[in-house]
Amino acid sequence: MSDLQGFGFVMPHWAYWGWLAVMPLILIVLAQRQGVLPAVKHEATATTFERVVDWLSDRSGTFVALWSVNAVLAYTYEVLMRYAFNQPTIWVHESSYLLFGMQYALAGAYGLLHGSHVRVDVIYTKLSRRARGAVDVVTSVFFFAFVLVMISTGWRFFSDSYNQGERSLETWQVQYWPVKAALLLGAILILLAGISHLIKDIRRFETACREHH
Repeated sequence: MSDLQGFGFVMPHWAYWGWLAVMPLILIVLAQRQGVLPAVKHEATATTFERVVDWLSDRSGTFVALWSVNAVLAYTYEVLMRYAFNQPTIWVHESSYLLFGMQYALAGAYGLLHGSHVRVDVIYTKLSRRARGAVDVVTSVFFFAFVLVMISTGWRFFSDSYNQGERSLETWQVQYWPVKAALLLGAILILLAGISHLIKDIRRFETACREHH
């Protein structure tokens, strides 16, 4: 980054990506030691696969949520340097919107686990438990079709970006392949969360059928 010496402090690329990988892990470990991190709740009949995937989905959401702290710190630094020292940064805005984009890509599994995705349920809520279970199982076909397209597209985006050494067009010129990797990883996490969700739906449907009879 010798061509950026006149811009004041510039966050090195390796420091940016490394901090995003390590910082949430440190906070999660500290939270677990203090006993303030909520345990992941499981159904009594949950399989080992469900327990592992649900834990992964929950913790991945916690992981990316903690990135928001970095945006607050970065913009505080930007405002201080811009208005107190007349040295605006060239990297804070770009680093933050990339961060939020990766959050969006990686938080899908957490949202699915906790029922945070938008669903039009005007008719759904009026159905019986057995009918709702049947709808959940049948419509999962569309979910998995969408997720498989996400994985295929995410892999192509990541592979092309990595092989081409893609970088941003801004002055900071940060690598883009980790962002594309986040899209791929997020799709894989949603796929796993969807399989776990489908197992639960099938079990609830079977339970509703037994109760009906």
